[in-house]
Amino acid sequence: MPLRITARSIDGGKLSETEKMSKTFVEIEDERGGVSKYRRHLNGRGFTEATASVDSSAFIADSSYVEAEASVGRAVQVGRGSWIGRGAAVLPGVTIGANVMIGEGAVVGAGAQIGSHTRVGDNARIGSGARIPADSTISNGAVIPSRGRGLANAA
Repeated sequence: MPLRITARSIDGGKLSETEKMSKTFVEIEDERGGVSKYRRHLNGRGFTEATASVDSSAFIADSSYVEAEASVGRAVQVGRGSWIGRGAAVLPGVTIGANVMIGEGAVVGAGAQIGSHTRVGDNARIGSGARIPADSTISNGAVIPSRGRGLANAA
């Protein structure tokens, strides 16, 4: 089922370009008929759901989404076409490549690097400083240790 996208101004008045990004939201209808409201993040123009917490220094690339109740920390870089799932936490200094899916409730530790076209499963834990190569799949609930131990050095 195709998504329905509608842009609306909160106050309906004439807005500057900066105000348009911060005061305009997009409503997206999912396959079950639920509607979520997203705003454009000022740094990168990606979409953030109204209840998500995204640090102003984070870069959320165009066509990327941060879902409800997710948090994105200071100096995080999120590549084009990536998706941060509901309730996920991306800690400061993380770099996420293009077309990455971070699952619901997943936690990505500070300074971790996630390669492009990677899927991090629901409730997975990626340790601080870990390097996940491009085209990887991390299972639901998996734990990848901090850099310097085990699989975190796979890159």
